[in-house]
Amino acid sequence: MEKKSTHQSAMEFKRELSLYDSTMIVIGSMIGSGIFIVSADISRTVGSSGMLLVVWLITGIITLIGALGYGELAAMMPHAGGQYVYLREAYNPLVGFLYGWTLFLVIQTGTIAAVAVAFAKFTGVIIPWFSMKNILLSLFGLNISAGQLLAIATIVLLTYNNVRGIREGKTVQNIFTTAKVASLLGLILLGIIIGSNSHAISANFSNMWDAKWLHIAGGKIDWIETITGFSFITAVAVAMVGSLFASVAWENITFTAGEVKNPKRNIPLSLLYGTAIVTILYILANVAYLVVLPLAGSMDGKDVTSLGIQFAAEDRVGTAAAQLFFGEPAAIIMALLIMVSTFGCNNGLILAGARVYYAMAKDKLFFKSSGELNKNSVPSKALIFQGVWACLLCLSGTYGQLLDYVVFTVLIFYILTIIGVFILRKKQPNVERPYKTFGYPVLPVIYIILASTISIILLVEKPEFTLRGLIIVLIGIPVYYVWKNFQKK
Repeated sequence: MEKKSTHQSAMEFKRELSLYDSTMIVIGSMIGSGIFIVSADISRTVGSSGMLLVVWLITGIITLIGALGYGELAAMMPHAGGQYVYLREAYNPLVGFLYGWTLFLVIQTGTIAAVAVAFAKFTGVIIPWFSMKNILLSLFGLNISAGQLLAIATIVLLTYNNVRGIREGKTVQNIFTTAKVASLLGLILLGIIIGSNSHAISANFSNMWDAKWLHIAGGKIDWIETITGFSFITAVAVAMVGSLFASVAWENITFTAGEVKNPKRNIPLSLLYGTAIVTILYILANVAYLVVLPLAGSMDGKDVTSLGIQFAAEDRVGTAAAQLFFGEPAAIIMALLIMVSTFGCNNGLILAGARVYYAMAKDKLFFKSSGELNKNSVPSKALIFQGVWACLLCLSGTYGQLLDYVVFTVLIFYILTIIGVFILRKKQPNVERPYKTFGYPVLPVIYIILASTISIILLVEKPEFTLRGLIIVLIGIPVYYVWKNFQKK
C-alpha cells in the first residue's frame, strides 16, 4: 500500500515554486543578452535619445498590460502548459497546437539555441579557444566550431539538471537570476554615478527628438530619413523588434502552473512583479548608456566615443559603456556578466518549455512519452526532446534567421491570447476567476490595438521576416491533421 502511494505521488507534479521562485523564472527568462546589444540597432532606427527611451517605455507598457491579461487566464486555469491551454480553451485544439508547434520548432528551442550561442560567444572573449571561428570539424557540409560545442554542452547540462527535479531547476534559476539582476543594477549605478560625462549628456539630451532613421545596406549607410509624422510610428514599430525580443518569455511561468504553490495568486503576482522589475531595469540601463556614450556615432569611429551607441563594436553597447569606466578589463567584466545572464536565462527557458509539450502530449498532440513524469516528477522525455532539437539548431547555424521570422508570430500569439480573455468571459462566464484583468476592458483593448499596429507595420516593412514566420505557423495546419489521423490509426 505504501509503495503504491509513493509511486502515485511520483506521477504528479510537485508544487515546489513559491512566489519568489516564480518571479525569478519571469525575470530570468526575460533577461538574456538582448539588453546589452539591441539598443545599437534601435538607435540606428530612431536616431534620438528621446525616441530610444520611448521605444523601451512602450515595450514595457505593452509587456505589463499583456502580463496583467495573462494573470486572469493563469488564475482561471492553473494547469501545466499555460498559454497553450489558454489558446486551446479560448479557440480550439488546432490553435493551441499551432502555438505549441511553433514553440517547439522555433520559438522556445530557437531561443534556447541563440542564448546558448551567445553564452559561448562571450566565453570566447575570455577563453579564445571557444571562438565561433575555431572550426574543429566538418560534418555533412556543416562546419562545427568550439563555440557551438560549448553551446550544446550548456544545453545538455541544464537539461540534465532539470531532469533531476524542479527543486534542482529552481535552485539554479534563483542563483543566476539574483546574480544577474545585482550585476545589471551595479552596471546601471556605475554608469550613472561614475561613468556619466558632460559631452554625452549634452549630445544626447540637448535635442532629444531630432530623430533620423539610418537605412543601412551592404554595411554602409544607404540613406538617412528624417522621422516626422507617420514615419515616427513606423520607425518606433520597426525598432521595437529588438526591444520586444529582449522582453519576451515572461509567459514562461504560466507553463509551470502545475508546480507553483497557490498558483491562482502567485502566477498573476509573479507576472506583475517580474515584468515591472525588468521594465524598470531596461529603461535605467538605457539611461545609463545615454549618460555615458553619445547616441550618434560614425561607422568609421576609432574609439567607443566616436562610434557611439549606434555603431558600438558588434553592437555590444553594454561593453562599450563599461569600457569608459572600467577601461581595458571592461570586455572581460561584461563577458562574465552576460555569461551569467544567458546561463540563467536558458535554465528558465529549458525548465518551462517542456511543460507545454507535456500538456500537448496529454492531448495526444505530441509524442506520447512526453506526457509522462519521471521519478523526480518532471517531464524528462519532453525535456530531452526539447534539448535535442535545440542542440541541432545550434549546429544548423540558422536559428538566428528563424528567430527573426518568429518575432512577428510571437506577437500574433500574444494578441490571440489577450483576445482570449474576452472570448472566455463569454464562453465560460461562471468559471471562478480569483484575479480579473486590471483595467478590463480598456487596457486589453489598448494592448490589442498597439500590438496589432506593430504587427501590421512589420508585415509591410519587413515582409521577408514576417511572411516566412507565418509560413512556419501555417505549415502546422497540415501537420495537425496528419498527426490526428495518425493517432486515430
